[in-house]
Amino acid sequence: MTSNTSDISLQLAQTVADAALRRAEELELKMNVAVVDAGANLKAFHRMDGAWLGSIDISIKKARTARYFDMETGALSPMVQPGKPLYHMEFSNDGLITFPGGIPLKLDDGTIIGAIGVSGSTVDNDQIVAEAGVAALESAVK
Repeated sequence: MTSNTSDISLQLAQTVADAALRRAEELELKMNVAVVDAGANLKAFHRMDGAWLGSIDISIKKARTARYFDMETGALSPMVQPGKPLYHMEFSNDGLITFPGGIPLKLDDGTIIGAIGVSGSTVDNDQIVAEAGVAALESAVK
């Protein structure tokens, strides 16, 4: 499978992060939100007041993992379990995160422009907040 790549602008990265932060506030959660560009480099980052310090690194690694493999981090979870083909993959690339909360950011034509990673609550809440960022991107580029 091949895909086109381009790069997320700072303005779009901020739009994605802001939407995720708004959703976290609505849910009364304290989150760390990271947006990386097409090269998996950090483009925007926000740590809400009181968000866990340990989740800073996790949010960034979720975003990087989603970009490195162009899939949601939660989709990798079943593949990295003991006895599965990608067992211990999370130890590669200076550490990957393979549970929900990381989602690639794509344009309508499939062009990958970056990824979002969210951490600070349950993985289900992390995913919900990340999805809000993705929805904001989809609205912004239409």
